[in-house]
Amino acid sequence: MTTSAANREAIPPSLPSSSSGRAERVSDNRFFAKLGPGLITGASDDDRSGIATYSQVGAQFGNGLLWTMLVSYPLMAAIQEICARVGRVMGCGLGANLRKNYPRPVLYFVLVAMSAANVFNLSADIGAMGASLALMVPVSAMVLTVTLGIISLIAVLFIPYSVYAKYLKWLTFSLFSHVGVVFFVHVPWSVVLHATLIPRVALNKEFLMALIAVLGTTISPYLFFWQASQEVEEVRANRGEKALERAPSQAVEQFGRVRMDTYVGMAFSNAVAFFIILTAASTLHLHGITEVATCAQAAAALNPIAGRFAVVLFVYGIVGTGLLAVPVLALSAAYAIGEGCRWRVSLEHRPQQAIGFYSAIGIAVSTGLLLNFLHIDPVKALYWAAILNGLVAAPLMSVIMMMASSRRVMGKFVIPRISDGLGGVPRPSCSVYASESFSAGRLDQWT
Repeated sequence: MTTSAANREAIPPSLPSSSSGRAERVSDNRFFAKLGPGLITGASDDDRSGIATYSQVGAQFGNGLLWTMLVSYPLMAAIQEICARVGRVMGCGLGANLRKNYPRPVLYFVLVAMSAANVFNLSADIGAMGASLALMVPVSAMVLTVTLGIISLIAVLFIPYSVYAKYLKWLTFSLFSHVGVVFFVHVPWSVVLHATLIPRVALNKEFLMALIAVLGTTISPYLFFWQASQEVEEVRANRGEKALERAPSQAVEQFGRVRMDTYVGMAFSNAVAFFIILTAASTLHLHGITEVATCAQAAAALNPIAGRFAVVLFVYGIVGTGLLAVPVLALSAAYAIGEGCRWRVSLEHRPQQAIGFYSAIGIAVSTGLLLNFLHIDPVKALYWAAILNGLVAAPLMSVIMMMASSRRVMGKFVIPRISDGLGGVPRPSCSVYASESFSAGRLDQWT
């Protein structure tokens, strides 16, 4: 036997697999580290409004609207990626860009309507957390509501962005509880697959309203402002990173990260929404329960059908998502108002350094909490929030698309040409060509 052969035999067979395992763990850690604004944005979309809407749709129509999650995903991912690009390129959020490039009435309309909708959503989210947790804890729902609202406000006011972003990112794992509930009930997976891949549309008022509700809940204006502003915060928080208009050499890396982060985040969001609809379809709808007014009602209805542990998982998801969505709703309004009014806006500033910004956060959360004491019907509150979001979403998306396509605003980083056949969704291949052309120094060929 040769020396080299002996050495090869002497190597323990476990070493390669151990090394491979470490490499995989490092790779996984790096992948998770690259996720941030997009993941948090996607997760916060499955808030109280989303959970109630998806539960109602599943209870009323069974598996009939599961296909909407496949349809909404590319639309949601595309507009969120564009918002993130605007923030990363310009180094300021959508509020500042609206102020700089569009008439003031457009800015004021968007700010007022979005902020009002956010406050209604905030109120519903805080109330849902308290009411749902009261199913598990022998404490008054109102006491729990106030406690959770105060915790959310204190966290936003006193935790800097670099720490708070990590806290929000870990909270996204609470959404997996909605996935777990499905495995406590019988699910006819062949039927589910058929309903997901082959859309069925009923041309009646109830079905069309449910379809609009799902799409309206999935694509919300506050998410546009949030993700753009979080890209700006990332620039400030990470040493060496700059707005791409000042550091174009970072474009390839940052655009690649933005795309991965956004598409993973939106996929996560839609997957969770899919499982919430499926849970309601496989439990409530199957047992003749077709009306769900609140998240707490949906959770309580699960108890005799799926068991206590399924209820615990569902409630955990509601509370975790609420703790994630409340700061996102408050901060997205504060970022938009602050940028529109030229205030200092950043969670890296202390409250005394950005009084207007933090005042807007405090007013938003406090007002949302106060609405729970006025005994306003949460369903009606969300109805009006949906109307306000609907008034803002379509025109705002048009403005964002024009902004991202404008050389005057984005300079060399205008988004790729829009595919007419996809109704405003950027062609995926364009971004690939853009990166390749940019890295080769041929930017003019794709702008």
